[in-house]
Amino acid sequence: MDNREKMLKEVMAADFTVIDLNLYLNTHPCEHKTIMFYNAAVQRAKFLRDSFERMYGPLTPFTCMRCPWPWIESPWPWEKQ
Repeated sequence: MDNREKMLKEVMAADFTVIDLNLYLNTHPCEHKTIMFYNAAVQRAKFLRDSFERMYGPLTPFTCMRCPWPWIESPWPWEKQ
């Protein structure tokens, strides 16, 4: 596994953690320890996403300011060997 793929998996795992904690907090809004954990998870996910985008380009169109989109220039997952 190359570094790009490893970093992308870390971003996806961090985003999953944020979403999962968000869903939990929807039904347990007063758990202060979980709120603190959620806030830390959001910061970590943002850090990982920013790091990835600095090295490999944008993950979403919301942060991309050029065309053609950089993600279409890379090999697609099924084109990798």
